[in-house]
Order: sequence, then structure tokens, then C-alpha cells
Amino acid sequence: IYDRVHTREISAYGGLVDRMPMYAFCFMVFTMANVGLPGTSGFIGEFLTLLGAFKANTWVAFFATTGVILSAAYALWLYRRVIFGVLEKPSLKALLDMSPREVLVMAPLVILTIFFGFYPAPVLDVTSQSVKKLVANYEAAIRTAEIEGTRMRPFTVKISSAAGQQEPKP
Repeated sequence: IYDRVHTREISAYGGLVDRMPMYAFCFMVFTMANVGLPGTSGFIGEFLTLLGAFKANTWVAFFATTGVILSAAYALWLYRRVIFGVLEKPSLKALLDMSPREVLVMAPLVILTIFFGFYPAPVLDVTSQSVKKLVANYEAAIRTAEIEGTRMRPFTVKISSAAGQQEPKP
């Protein structure tokens, strides 16, 4: 849409469902995945993230859940403003729906978004080893900190523009 209208202003849109039904459908699928609707790939990611947050710290999970809710509200508001309503803007009345090339590009993305929502195993299998290693390293660092009786301190990173190197500072 941006390539056709050349603006990112939400108020510049509205009523596109009548002129661009295939685009509206694709946008809907991706918006639903963004809000974490069950049956989309976004649900799996948000569910696993929130599950991990609840296991780690309920306050972190509370704020993460609040963020998910606010993100969903904004995404649905955005979809409603861009897709529905009355088509009043003259520049939008000349728009055509997705071209065959655009459909060819978007169709696999829509299909995979829904496919991974119902069957996430291919993605989870690929990432499971690196996630297990990451969690094991994190747990080992926590155990080491507990054994030594130290607490992890925050640190800042100084970026030296002359040398192009990063130096951690306590």
C-alpha cells in the first residue's frame, strides 16, 4: 500500500476493503497473527513467551501480558481505520487490488502463518537445540552467582567511535 499511496499516515487510509478485498484478507491474517490469535503463528510465539515469563517472574509476566493486550488493541484499531469505513479519499478510489505477482508472494506467507499456528513443530524443532543451550548457560550463570554469593550487577557498554570496540564497564 505504501508503494502505491506513498504515506504511512493512518488517517490517509480508510475503506480499502471495497477496493482491495484480497489485500484486506492478507492484512487481516497478519494482524490476527500479530495479536496472537490461536491458529496463527503469532499465538505460538506469544504463548511460549508468556509461559516462560510466568515461570521466571510473575511481575515480568504481568507487564508482558499488559504489553500484549495493548499491542492487540492498537493492531485492531489500525486494521479498522485502514480497511473499514467509508472510502472518501480520491487517491484511494483509483487503487486496484493485489496483482497476480503480489498474490504469488503473499499466498505462501498467509499459508505458512496459518500452518505454523496449527503445527509449529518444524520451527520449534529447528530452534530447540539453541534454546536449550541458551537456557542451560543462563541457569549455570545463576547457579554460579548463587554459589559465590554475588548478585549480577548491571553494566554499561562504552562504544569507542575511534577504535570501534566495545568495552564493558562495571
